[in-house]
Amino acid sequence: MSSTFLGMPATPPRSPYGTGNLRGDRKFPAAAHDDLGNGQLRRNLGKATHTIRAKRLNVTGELPDWEELRDAGSAIKTDTMNRLPELLEELERKVTERGGIVHWARDGGEANEIVARLIKETGSKEVIKVKSMATQEIGLNEHLESIGITPYETDLAELIVQLAHDKPSHILVPAIHRNRDEIREIFLKEIPGVDPSLDNVPAHLAAAARAYLREKFMTTKVAVSGANFGIAETGTLSVVESEGNGRMCLTLPDTLITVMGIEKVLPRYQDLEVFLQLLPRSSTGERMNPYTSMWTGVTPGDGPQTFHLVLLDNGRTAALADRIGREALNCIRCSACLNVCPVYERAGGHAYGSTYPGPIGAVLTPQLAGMNAAKDDPNSSLPYASSLCGACFDACPVKIDIPSLLVELRHQHTEQSGTTAEKLAMKAAAGVMKSPKLFTAAQKASGLGRVLAGRDGKISHLPPPFNGWSDSRDTPAPPKETFRSWLASAEGAATMRAAADEYAQNQQQEEK
Repeated sequence: MSSTFLGMPATPPRSPYGTGNLRGDRKFPAAAHDDLGNGQLRRNLGKATHTIRAKRLNVTGELPDWEELRDAGSAIKTDTMNRLPELLEELERKVTERGGIVHWARDGGEANEIVARLIKETGSKEVIKVKSMATQEIGLNEHLESIGITPYETDLAELIVQLAHDKPSHILVPAIHRNRDEIREIFLKEIPGVDPSLDNVPAHLAAAARAYLREKFMTTKVAVSGANFGIAETGTLSVVESEGNGRMCLTLPDTLITVMGIEKVLPRYQDLEVFLQLLPRSSTGERMNPYTSMWTGVTPGDGPQTFHLVLLDNGRTAALADRIGREALNCIRCSACLNVCPVYERAGGHAYGSTYPGPIGAVLTPQLAGMNAAKDDPNSSLPYASSLCGACFDACPVKIDIPSLLVELRHQHTEQSGTTAEKLAMKAAAGVMKSPKLFTAAQKASGLGRVLAGRDGKISHLPPPFNGWSDSRDTPAPPKETFRSWLASAEGAATMRAAADEYAQNQQQEEK
């Protein structure tokens, strides 16, 4: 009797190295160092995050069942991840039944090629876009421009970033690092025919953008969107926004192409009831989104008459296969964690090098793209871009335990990084601590470190390989006498006897 060996299950692929916008050019500490020196950037970020944070606290505090809503959101997303394959198949079936066409993209490169082909088939050389993290993740705009198709961002903040030839720095507010004066200068330089007397009043800046975009809405035949949610039960897609520009893109063009990360699916239409309360309160600090758009396939005579849904993997299956890290896929991209993070507030979003900055980006980016894909991979530094203060966990509307995931990623990075100076040092320390004689000798030898201390009793600079520690913190100088030697001395023995006598007296008084 013969048997056939089918092989061991292969690890799902991450997002291909060198594609899209899931990896920066430098590690976080180096990139953050430059941004920390930008005073204007820090003022812009501080003002914006404090404002959004205060609004969020106000609108979440007024709900008596806020914690129950968070529990419900977490449970729905966890159930979704547990049944993701079957839910995606159900979504495909329902979208197809309603006249839509579903495409599956293993990675960003495939998604870009699919979208480009679909646009070419329409004969259009221009597309209007709804704000979309997924298309930013895969670098769709850059790909379209390389083949002669011009994408126009219609979300105001995304438009500012595009006109400035910049990159988004926040999940919700991509131009959070820009102030009114900077935006005015961008518009004067980049928008054709703008009034040269344009000032920095927000309403006037918005009016200039509106006039620029209005022609694009009325003349462009193809739109590309992302999706906040996709409902498996009905095949319904949903986009929530604050401006209404997305609604224009979703209703006016003849062809609509939606790129959706596979983790955005929800099982039931009823589940929207939970997330349409969680998302706006956590993101913009509003009770509800000003514009909530939903569409199901194609409706003759109403809206786009051709609808394509591109389901994007790009490392999501790899994240799903990680027993611990899969929790990051529960993220609904609200940005609440960014707005409470002390690291993000000071360093800004560009330092992370990814479409997804802040605490959730430090978790999600390594999960999607890996963090050991090359020597000195910039993503390997992201799990360390956190103080682990826990504010992100407290703010997350679906209760993702981001600090614990960051610790797990640090562990994975350490396990995968091979032999390092830190590993050798920890191994040596473990050997010393296992031996009382070696530990005593090490304690005595550490007293030599007092010569490195300054007048304040602290060591500011340690020799390699410990200089990484002292670069960001001061080390107290070793004491003249260790606790063990003091305890063994006559003074220590006398002190311990006195403490024991005092305890005995206190016990006798309590008994009386």
